[in-house]
Amino acid sequence: MVLILSDNELILDRFKKLVHAKSLPPALFSYSFSYNNKAMLAKYEGADWIKPVKINTEVDEIVEKYDLVISLHCKQIFPPELIKKVRCINVHPGLNPYNRGWYPQVFSIINKLPAGATIHEIDEQLDHGPIIAQKPIKIECWDTSYTVYYKVLDAEFHLLDIHLESILNNSYTTVIPHEGNVNLKKDFSQLCQLDLQQEGKLGEHIDLLRALTHGEYANAFFFDRDGNKIYVTISLKKSL
Repeated sequence: MVLILSDNELILDRFKKLVHAKSLPPALFSYSFSYNNKAMLAKYEGADWIKPVKINTEVDEIVEKYDLVISLHCKQIFPPELIKKVRCINVHPGLNPYNRGWYPQVFSIINKLPAGATIHEIDEQLDHGPIIAQKPIKIECWDTSYTVYYKVLDAEFHLLDIHLESILNNSYTTVIPHEGNVNLKKDFSQLCQLDLQQEGKLGEHIDLLRALTHGEYANAFFFDRDGNKIYVTISLKKSL
């Protein structure tokens, strides 16, 4: 049995369609989301195909029931006792080892390190284990976090389409990455409050704003003289 853990409904839907397209037995897979995902808790209350899970307190149950756990943008950290007892795989929206951790596409826009998708075994460090497969994507100067993210999702499912059977059968090979760099949630939060007195090149300011522009999310902000919180996004369009 395989446990699929995800906090992203779009990804779950695409994964289920991939399973169907490959004629894999649906009964092979169970689906869960994080116990503190309020939106999914409300939507899937009482659902029989998906349930919330708190990994830290359910290690024994997971190990007893499943041979493989796959994280598809699950926001929980896998505890050491789980990854030592069952094979755990992560589908990560970054090109390891660059910008491991939170929101890789945001930091790739800013620091120009490579972006893409990685499927890797989970070890005790964040987005760190042996790499099964990778696909880089190109960030254009008109891309925002939002458009890069969806490029990465497409790259992830390109990799899953190719490698899912070998992952299920444990018949893949891996490559050990070098150490790279890590960005934490606090690093992203520090980016969001704009310093209106910050000096720099115009291109650097544009990069920061497009890195923090992600659809309807309110990320970048500053405070005006009256203390009002003002949110900022940027719109970029390539000429036809």
